[in-house]
Amino acid sequence: MILDRFRVDGRVAVVTGAGRGIGAATAVGLAEAGAHVAISARHADQLQKVATQIEEAGRRALVVPADLMDLQAVAALADAAQEEFGRLDIVVNNVGGTIPNALLDTDSDYLEEAFHFNVSTAHALVRAAVPHMLAHDGGSVVNISSVMGRLSGRGYLAYGTAKAALAHYTRLAARDLSPHVRVNAIAVGSVLTSALEFVASDEAVKASMESVTPLGRIGDPEDIAAAVLYLSSKAGSYITGKVLEVDGGLDQPNLDLGLPDLKLGEKP
Repeated sequence: MILDRFRVDGRVAVVTGAGRGIGAATAVGLAEAGAHVAISARHADQLQKVATQIEEAGRRALVVPADLMDLQAVAALADAAQEEFGRLDIVVNNVGGTIPNALLDTDSDYLEEAFHFNVSTAHALVRAAVPHMLAHDGGSVVNISSVMGRLSGRGYLAYGTAKAALAHYTRLAARDLSPHVRVNAIAVGSVLTSALEFVASDEAVKASMESVTPLGRIGDPEDIAAAVLYLSSKAGSYITGKVLEVDGGLDQPNLDLGLPDLKLGEKP
């Protein structure tokens, strides 16, 4: 049965940023497909709700509240999963994000923080996870990048640069880790998560975003979870070093932040 290729029975996954949104949907989706899941984010109460859903799917959950800006805390998730479940097969680097900002308001520290949160955290977990993966049957890494890693839009300089770096990190890591560990990424479009609620709650803004999106809607977290499952499972076993675009067909940003042109003659 072709659907059997999408099963991950007996596998163990780590999902970061798993308290809500894409991370939560991914953790639950992997559990429904057969995996035990270690989940981490800052807020224990959010994680516990996700853990309950994992357990309702008949799988085990390991809840690890942590500040995932701390690279040691991120790396420690690999050992925690190994200790709890006896193996580690799937890593989903979902933690990340950066608040949009005008270029002149984006100092070097802000840019470095964006890189740290979106790229360095992923590398810390991958580096810690790979030895555990190699001890068994190899594994799969899925990095959550963004459509803004390939499109240009005002205000997205730090976020887009970091997500573009994560996409190319994916290609490079895939070469280094093949053939036993596959590394892929998902370039996510606008997805209705808490991070987007502040704009999507405005019906006019939401309608404008949908009108620019070829498929005419904002994505659901489950759209991304399904893509993660594909890349993590045997169904995606002939794929590595690729960035899967799950973005509704976007070829331009669908959220205009309204940043004005800079004016000549103005003094800093």
